[in-house]
Amino acid sequence: MIKFPQTLKVIKILYTLPLRYNMSPTKDVNVTSSPPFHTNTKIITIFVCQEFYQFPAEKVHLIGYSLGAHVSGFAGSYLGGRGKIGQITAGPMFEGMAASDRLSPVDALFVDAIHTYTQERMGLSVGIKQPVAHVDFNPNDGDFQPGCHPFQSLMEHIQTVKCAHERSVYLFIDSLLNKDKQILKGTCLDCRKNKCNTLGYNVRRLRSVAGKKLYHKTRSHMPTLVYHYQFRIQFVNQIEKTEPTLTISLTGTKEDSTEMPITFIEEISGNKTYTFLITLDSDVGDLMMLKFRWEGSVVNNMWSKMQTFNPWSSGGMRTKLTVGKICVKAGETQNRTTFCAQTSDGIYIRPSQENVFVRCEENAQKQLGIRILQV
Repeated sequence: MIKFPQTLKVIKILYTLPLRYNMSPTKDVNVTSSPPFHTNTKIITIFVCQEFYQFPAEKVHLIGYSLGAHVSGFAGSYLGGRGKIGQITAGPMFEGMAASDRLSPVDALFVDAIHTYTQERMGLSVGIKQPVAHVDFNPNDGDFQPGCHPFQSLMEHIQTVKCAHERSVYLFIDSLLNKDKQILKGTCLDCRKNKCNTLGYNVRRLRSVAGKKLYHKTRSHMPTLVYHYQFRIQFVNQIEKTEPTLTISLTGTKEDSTEMPITFIEEISGNKTYTFLITLDSDVGDLMMLKFRWEGSVVNNMWSKMQTFNPWSSGGMRTKLTVGKICVKAGETQNRTTFCAQTSDGIYIRPSQENVFVRCEENAQKQLGIRILQV
């Protein structure tokens, strides 16, 4: 039997546990471990096909790691393109090659691929960048992966590349361990018209053009799943450009999140709506409340205290952001929620202050209750 890396041994164990998978590793052939890699992959394909001749081709699911991805592609092609292929693809010597010389969508009825570390740095890129499947997943933009430390030297760079490339294997393992949790992809989190899919074993074949790239975030350890929230926040009457340091915490029906920094890709100015993505390691449930904090300087903090002590002082000169409306979309549920300031003055976000926003419908009900009591 083939001498599997430890991670691939784990995949074999996970496949055999439910007793509905029959996994057969290929023969112990080491020709792919030395140059010329791209030529040797076609040689080892012969041995792979010999392993699966006794199975109906449409029942075969080939899973390949790195060079093994292209081996599986060649094998799938020789089997008549009737099976299913799930891949973690290698790039060197395959990038830009013709479809017949690398993994491609014609190699099986359905082909999906995971791309990690596709960006070339210091002349080294291990993953393939171009689309090679019906569905191409690009975790964390297909670049550095969480948990793989930045490099300071050439040797550290090699370890970082190895870590990022192998991360795709753990993502596939995670899909076997967490089949009940749907992992939705895409920074916009819009799943209409088959724009989303599930990474790993439970990937769905969609009626769309091959070569579709999907993106999502992960964390550094298993389970790698994170929960995605897209925020659309409207700032109004903002004359001067500003780059505030804002944090946000979320309160849901299940639990509260910690404070997290907000990253805006541009300066805040004018009457515009800004979009940013927040990811959580756990499911907080349905969102009920948001807390924003502007991390101000010592000077701003002293000014805020002076405003508290002197209620007659004018607040017009103070730096502030005026929030019109906040819309949140949960990627995993596709639920949309609109949040409004809890108090009338809460629309103004100032340095060194915390602002609370609640569901707009609940805030409206509270205001209605106040009016009824006043009558």
